[in-house]
Amino acid sequence: IDGKKVLDNVSFRMNKDDKIALVGSDDIAKTTLFKILMGEMEPDAGTYKWGVTTSQAYFPKDNSEYFENSDLTLVDWLRQFSPEDETETFLRGFLGRMLFSGDQALKKANVLSGGEKVRCMLSKMMLSGANVLLLDEPTNHLDLESITSLNNGLIKFKGSILFTSHDHEFIQTIANRLIEITPNGIIDKEMTYDEYISDIELQNQISKMYA
Repeated sequence: IDGKKVLDNVSFRMNKDDKIALVGSDDIAKTTLFKILMGEMEPDAGTYKWGVTTSQAYFPKDNSEYFENSDLTLVDWLRQFSPEDETETFLRGFLGRMLFSGDQALKKANVLSGGEKVRCMLSKMMLSGANVLLLDEPTNHLDLESITSLNNGLIKFKGSILFTSHDHEFIQTIANRLIEITPNGIIDKEMTYDEYISDIELQNQISKMYA
């Protein structure tokens, strides 16, 4: 990216029910990995393959393209992403779970705040019914109540998750596995975030991979 290698020697297998937090200091590397896995960017080398029974839903860090020039009401905005032309009541159910009730569901998509856009994107993900979620900084722009709701929803989610966050509690309560992307390959550990950052030997090993 811009002449700099951001992903190098990254290889891992994601298992059923894995909830993996991507950690590391290079946010561009993590976002680039998401874009490659979702087919939005071509890797210079290497391949990836999704399991045949998986379906993916993606929460990008930058969601502006989904709302630009959109004069649609939220109900009609969400209908764009519905596999079938669902009824307004059905779509309002998904918006209602994200606290868009009554007349709020008739707001125009192009006048939303940052937090409202995030809630719309989460409604879109729920509508997809995907069993693998890719979430790039989903807590950005959310207030504490919304973060707590999202946190609880992802803990209960029966599927696999690959996510990034700078929220310690969010990572600690959701992830059962950490993958740190360093300039010299990855560290891949099945443990909680607290265990990960308090393991002195492991942190020394990680420091060397940034050297």
